[in-house]
Amino acid sequence: MKIQDELVEHVPRLRRYARALIHNHDLADDLVQDTLERALGRTEQFRPGSDLRAWLFSIMHNLFINQIRRASERVVHVSVDDDSIDESEYAVPPEQMRSLEMRDLDYALQRLPVEQREVVLLVGLEEMSYADVAIALDVPIGTVMSRLSRGRERLRALMAGAQSSARLRVVQ
Repeated sequence: MKIQDELVEHVPRLRRYARALIHNHDLADDLVQDTLERALGRTEQFRPGSDLRAWLFSIMHNLFINQIRRASERVVHVSVDDDSIDESEYAVPPEQMRSLEMRDLDYALQRLPVEQREVVLLVGLEEMSYADVAIALDVPIGTVMSRLSRGRERLRALMAGAQSSARLRVVQ
């Protein structure tokens, strides 16, 4: 079997590793492509009988490290004592807020009655029409609209921090 044919077998592992390194699917796929391109361009450097997977991971690791180095060289370093720069320039939007909001939304969705959660997810997440949801759930379209309205109302209350069940009507 030629080395070019064997490379294909390792693509899923390379993608998994790249995604673990980068946490960005597009950049990870670019890294895999760069790895395969480099491997194909340098097949004469591969020693027959050695581990192809290890060779590929080594290429990927080196490419990744080189990308990090190049990125750090392009970064403009500014002294925090530089009075000519406004402090707001240093501010970075917090990523943890989005993560917390998603966690809260997931928690709130899980607290909805199943009938409401199904409709909210099908309409909101899957972007299905009310008619399609009615067909999928085998309920009248009016029921879909009612469950969606109640589900959205309950979600708003839960997201606003209304944890007391006394403030929330449970409608089945």
